[in-house]
Amino acid sequence: MHKYIVDFLDLLNGSPTSIQASSEIIKRLERYDFKLLKEEDHWELQNGGKYYICRDTSIIAIILGSRNLLDTGYKIGAAHIDSPSLKIKPESLKTENSITSISVEVYGSPIISSWIDRSLGIAGRIAVKEEDNFRILPVDLRRPVAVIPNAALHLNREINKGFEYNKQTHLKAILQSKESDKNPLMGALATELGVARDDIFGSELFLYDFELAELCGLDQSLIMSARLDNLGMTHSILSAISEVENPESTCIAALFDHEEIGSETRQGADSSFLENILERIAITKGYSREEYLRILNKSFLVSGDMAHSYHPSYPEKYDPSYSPVMNGGPVIKWHANYNYATNLESSQMFKKLCKTAEVPCQTYIIRSDLLCGSTIGHILSSRLGIPVVDVGNPLWAMHSVRETVGVQDHINMIKVLELYYQKNI
Repeated sequence: MHKYIVDFLDLLNGSPTSIQASSEIIKRLERYDFKLLKEEDHWELQNGGKYYICRDTSIIAIILGSRNLLDTGYKIGAAHIDSPSLKIKPESLKTENSITSISVEVYGSPIISSWIDRSLGIAGRIAVKEEDNFRILPVDLRRPVAVIPNAALHLNREINKGFEYNKQTHLKAILQSKESDKNPLMGALATELGVARDDIFGSELFLYDFELAELCGLDQSLIMSARLDNLGMTHSILSAISEVENPESTCIAALFDHEEIGSETRQGADSSFLENILERIAITKGYSREEYLRILNKSFLVSGDMAHSYHPSYPEKYDPSYSPVMNGGPVIKWHANYNYATNLESSQMFKKLCKTAEVPCQTYIIRSDLLCGSTIGHILSSRLGIPVVDVGNPLWAMHSVRETVGVQDHINMIKVLELYYQKNI
């Protein structure tokens, strides 16, 4: 199995939530000698130096190039690390008729039916007492602990005719079927982390599909997993920048949380995070404010988010002229109203990269009578004034708890992004 696919499966299995995904990204960056910088500290940056900055769960990685920024600008790859999911309401645990359940909020826009009747884990983070203060600890119970069962067909004869789940009443996750004197979930979390139950002050927890990522198909050409949207493009960008050595251009990987809920948070793509980092790099290297704005004008950004692959069971959902196929190569995404930020110039730049890398390239435009999703690309383009191309790998069942992507597409995307970072094309 290709080394990138082995590592991708490992990332998927180690990232039940964006909280764990952030830790997995840091682990890989440090493996490749990236050093932590803090926003509150003074920076001294060296050409060729590898650095990363965290703002809560979002991460920006940097490799300082050898050439003048006024000549090269920044080469940026950006993606998001979160996925649609079900977030636990922390004070909602109840026991009724000996059945202990907990309520959830819907995070983003998941295909809700795909979460029903599955083995679910619980992961996230908790606040734990530490002397007169507290500390935040990631946690994963690492076993199936919950299920959201359907009503029997006999009790819901409309289930196969287009049933809509009520988010408040139908999505209670059942944790156990026996009486308990205390909160069994807090007890399990305390045991997992080796802390006292009474020392847990609060929690931020999510349900997740417990089934592991795996290869699929007679030829093993497919990957099935939760959270492919958008850990697929996160891993592609992360893998590409990790392979770069002594680049001429300054390379950036910006991996944001909270895209699925609009990006308007402290660490989202619509925050000051990337702007601040880009300007601080310029200031630290001795450039003026005017020169920084000129550097932005020389920069380029590849926005990576998964694309829709042609589905033979739903041909009516695609424009026949723009229907990317699985394992057919990276997809350039267009939209007339710029939900995708691709324009003529940026698309030609990416096509040139694919041609040089000897990788096929595809185009996606949604049917004119359907609503288009969006990415962080148009947000970053409007905030920074940088040309952006929106790209992604073809995907089936986007926003399902179990999605499918092509093995060769993932390898090819990394190949193109390595060339993007390393060479001046």
